[in-house]
Amino acid sequence: MKIVELIIDENDEFNGVEAISIVENPAIEEDFIALKDHKEIKLAEVSSEKKILMGPLLIPNKPIYRKSGEEEYYIYFSRDTVLKASQKYLKSGNQKNSTLEHQMNIQGLTLVESWIKEDKVHDKSVKYAMDVPIGTWMGTVKVDNDEVWDNYVSTGLVKGFSIEGYFADRLESPQEKGIKDELSENEEAEFLIQEVKQMLKGEELESYADYPEAVKNNAKRGIKLNDKVNNKCATQVGKVRAKQLSQGKALTLSTIKRMFSYLSRAQEYYNEGDNEACGTISYLLWGGKAGLRWSGAKLKELDQLKTILDDDNPCWDGYEMIGYKIQDGKKVPNCVKIK
Repeated sequence: MKIVELIIDENDEFNGVEAISIVENPAIEEDFIALKDHKEIKLAEVSSEKKILMGPLLIPNKPIYRKSGEEEYYIYFSRDTVLKASQKYLKSGNQKNSTLEHQMNIQGLTLVESWIKEDKVHDKSVKYAMDVPIGTWMGTVKVDNDEVWDNYVSTGLVKGFSIEGYFADRLESPQEKGIKDELSENEEAEFLIQEVKQMLKGEELESYADYPEAVKNNAKRGIKLNDKVNNKCATQVGKVRAKQLSQGKALTLSTIKRMFSYLSRAQEYYNEGDNEACGTISYLLWGGKAGLRWSGAKLKELDQLKTILDDDNPCWDGYEMIGYKIQDGKKVPNCVKIK
C-alpha cells in the first residue's frame, strides 16, 4: 500500500488549510477536550458559560488511511508541513472558518489559540493529559454558537477537529529510499492480506508480547534518535512499530514475520557507532539485534521459520548465500545482495 506525503506548495497561493471542521471521527484519531473557564469538563456537560474546545489540529507523521475508488493508501504530514500549515492558516485570516463534519459551514466558532507543541513536559497539552507528539499543531476554538454546543458538543456527537484544505502530494516509494524504509510495498501487502484472510475465516489472531526488555529499549532509543534528526528516517510503518514495541504491546504472527524479514536483511546497514544514520535508526525502531534474535526464536518455536526461509536459499529475494559468517557467536549464512 503506497504512502503519500502531503506538502504545501509555496508557489501555489491556494495550498494550505482553509477551515477547521468539528467531526465525530477525526482522521488523526485524537479527540479534543471541552473547556469551561480553562478547566477540563465532560463533553456532555451543558453550560451557559462561554465554551472552548481544545485539541490537536494536525499531527506530524501520523498515517491516515484513505481510499479513492479502488485505490487504498495512507497520507501523512511532516513536522515542517504541519508548521507551515499552521502559520499559513493564521496569515490568511481563516480563524473563523469552520464546518460541521466537512459538510456544512457554521458560524460562531473561532480559533483563539494556536501553537506547535515543542516540549514534552511543559506544553499546555500535557496539562490536560493530551498525549500528542512533538511538532503537533494544537489549538483552542471558542464556541459562540449555542446550537452547536448544545446539539453536538454536549451530546458527544462531535469529538475532534479535522482540517480542510488543499495540499500537493509527494509519493514516497520504499524502493527509492533504500533498505532504511523496511519492507517493499508487495511484501507489506502480502503479510496484511494473509492477516485479513485469517480474520475473514473467523480465526482469532494470536499475539505475543514475551520479547525481552532489550527489544523495548532499542525501540525507545530509535525513537529518540529519530526525533533528533527530525523524524526523517523510516516509514510510518516503522515508526508505528517502534511505538508498539516501546510500550510492550503484543505482536501478531504476521507482524513478527515482518519484523524478522526486515531485521535479517538490514543488518549490513546497521552501524552502532553512527547514531544519525537512517540505517541504524530504522534498525533500532524495529527492535535491533535483540528483536532479530527474539523474532527468529519465536518463529522457530512456532514452526514458522520455514515459511520465511527455505533450505536451498536461506537468503531473501535479491540476495545470495556466499558461505557463512560468525554473528553474535553463531555460524549464520552470509547473504550478499545480487548486483
